[in-house]
Amino acid sequence: MPQQGPPSVALPEKTFPISWDQFHRDCMALTWRLSAAGPFAAIVAVTRGGLVPAAIVAHELGLRVIDTVCISSYDHVTQRELQILKGISEDTAKLGAIAGKGLLIVDDLVDSGNTARVIRELLPMAHFATVYAKPLGRPLVDTFLTEVSQDTWIFFPWEKRTPS
Repeated sequence: MPQQGPPSVALPEKTFPISWDQFHRDCMALTWRLSAAGPFAAIVAVTRGGLVPAAIVAHELGLRVIDTVCISSYDHVTQRELQILKGISEDTAKLGAIAGKGLLIVDDLVDSGNTARVIRELLPMAHFATVYAKPLGRPLVDTFLTEVSQDTWIFFPWEKRTPS
């Protein structure tokens, strides 16, 4: 039986499993790249995937203000129109000055770029960083660590389903 991704979705042939150790090393390397791009007033984590890398980056950069932006793009099985479930707080927006300048947006992955486009509309001047980037979404981020092909399924260490 082929390994499954989200329910009812067959995985692509290419998979990229990532261990906790590797993910932590990748987040540290991303932080080294970001240290030259700052300073930043606050981090905005893109939930849910951006929570873990945002915590690591915030710790390493010495940032104490972490906010979230919550966007939903699917409901278990089917893709649907993107929906902003929660924007950033008024206090974080004030730290971001003009259109988010001085804010650091962190996510685990930019894939198709759909979520990144919505966030760019909210915070066009913020610095957008992801640990991994696929070609369709790569132009929307300012900093990333590793590019993977569009047809690769990344298995993050916090996901239940992993390749066998």
